[in-house]
Amino acid sequence: MGVIDVQQVRELAELMAEHGLTEIRLRQGDTFVRLRKGPEGVTAFPVPTTMMPAMPPAALPAGQAAPAPGAPAAPEAVAPEDEGLVPIVSPMVGTFYAAPDPESPPFVSPGTEIEIGTPVCIIEAMKVFNEIKAEVAGRVERILCKNEQAVEYGQPLMLVRPRT
Repeated sequence: MGVIDVQQVRELAELMAEHGLTEIRLRQGDTFVRLRKGPEGVTAFPVPTTMMPAMPPAALPAGQAAPAPGAPAAPEAVAPEDEGLVPIVSPMVGTFYAAPDPESPPFVSPGTEIEIGTPVCIIEAMKVFNEIKAEVAGRVERILCKNEQAVEYGQPLMLVRPRT
């Protein structure tokens, strides 16, 4: 089997978004790539249910074993000075990307004013890049993840001070 070029997959995903495509298939030699969007812009590939926890990590019962060495960091607790801020959480397990590509500036940074639907980051899961959009309007106060950091389902990615 050939090697899949992640940059090429990223470019294909951008083409899909740019032209409103729901599926792209590409074959080069013995390598085959297929990207497909579901009805809400979420990939429609079957994902094994073992990939995502049954409940967010913060809600796991007490006494659960600690994560294995090398596992992604546990979600950061909300500090008292962050009270009133609304977290934007990861809808899946994957890798956090602050920008659409390495040469571009981050989608948002502390102080950025956002609207509902504003793209705030990308979560890569199974070589598919999922644009995460804000579900709250306001000002980004803190980014809780580093670029290329592994994130868990339900993990807070950033904190937003909602507009009043």
